[in-house]
Amino acid sequence: MSSPSPQRAIGRIEKPEISLGFMPLSDSAPLVVAHELGFFKRHGLKVELSRETSWANIRDKVALGLLDGAQMLAPMTLASRIGVDPLPKPLITALSLALNGKAITVSEALFRRLRDYAPEGLGDALAAAQALRRLIDAERDRPPLTFAVVYPFSMHNYILRYWLAAGGVDPDRDVRLVVIPPPQMVSQLRRGAVDGYCVGEPWNSAAVHEGLGRVLVTDHAIWNHGPEKVLGVTEDWADQHPHTHDALICALLEAMRWLDQPQHRGEVAELIAGKRYLDSPVEVVRMSMLGTYQFARNEFPRSQPEFHIFHRYQANFPWRSHALWIATQMQRWHQLPSGINLTALTEATYRSDLYLLAASRMGLAAPGTDYKSEGLHSKPWQNDQGLTMGSDRFVDRNLFDPIRVIAGRDSEAAS
Repeated sequence: MSSPSPQRAIGRIEKPEISLGFMPLSDSAPLVVAHELGFFKRHGLKVELSRETSWANIRDKVALGLLDGAQMLAPMTLASRIGVDPLPKPLITALSLALNGKAITVSEALFRRLRDYAPEGLGDALAAAQALRRLIDAERDRPPLTFAVVYPFSMHNYILRYWLAAGGVDPDRDVRLVVIPPPQMVSQLRRGAVDGYCVGEPWNSAAVHEGLGRVLVTDHAIWNHGPEKVLGVTEDWADQHPHTHDALICALLEAMRWLDQPQHRGEVAELIAGKRYLDSPVEVVRMSMLGTYQFARNEFPRSQPEFHIFHRYQANFPWRSHALWIATQMQRWHQLPSGINLTALTEATYRSDLYLLAASRMGLAAPGTDYKSEGLHSKPWQNDQGLTMGSDRFVDRNLFDPIRVIAGRDSEAAS
């Protein structure tokens, strides 16, 4: 275990005993590690972790104050401000918990059908989407394929849609999309209720382990180092408990720095696999946690060192450009009301100012800008400060320039 952090949150902790919600997913590891290895405690917090059954439960319990905060889907925080949730309570995030960590799994039956439409194989993410397009065109007389996502406002929804659209598939017309909580994905695949799904681990590996499905593509192949989960709290809670919030961020930063080290991943898998957290066989949890990834039951694992990113590449910084990309996808798929100022939405929700305070106390280098372009880099690179960033390519090789988006959307909102 790492030595105690030399710097702690400054000021009296207003609420030392707090409750945090999480879903039984491998990327809940930051909360579990902070709890089990004492990082919360060393920052003056006594934390109760509450395993929840759905993202809607987490949304509602945080909004009602039954939870102080939670592991959240990044888009949930933005959705809280646009009047679409049944309990409208503005959320914020000042901490990203991970990059990537999910995949698209299809049934064995669908995989066999797809191979007939993939003359060059299904190993390439774009080729797989194009094969799906050809299958759909050839089988118009059959019922539409059904794919599941975990929540309407989720990276899973947007990444699946982005991949489908890149291959020429209209997500709203050519396939049927449904919402299923992560722990129920495998059972729904088993009973034939869905043909595939986009979900976080261990629920892709569980299907592979049981011989029910194959991982067709990882989200890293769709968007290298795209955003995933965040720490979410209500804006009111953050305002009323600034030092508690700061201590929470510091504790999780320390935990994520520890768990991102490869030599600790085996211990992490053991910690999170138990009944209290994922309630999943440890061998299944290990399938994505150790730098390799098994796409099919009868295949050897492939090297995938970038599947779970918990700290490196400035993974914990709440990039407002990530939030802006999410907002543009919400708009693309008709989830945003007209007239929304995207810059105001992202800057009110993604509180990089609070992250910078915590990072300073922890002695961590942090980006000097809230926005960065996405899609330019196929390999790790260094920004103007000399900070190492991860690759950021999209499957369709498109470029996302947040500055151009800000200029265009703000002018529209002002008109």
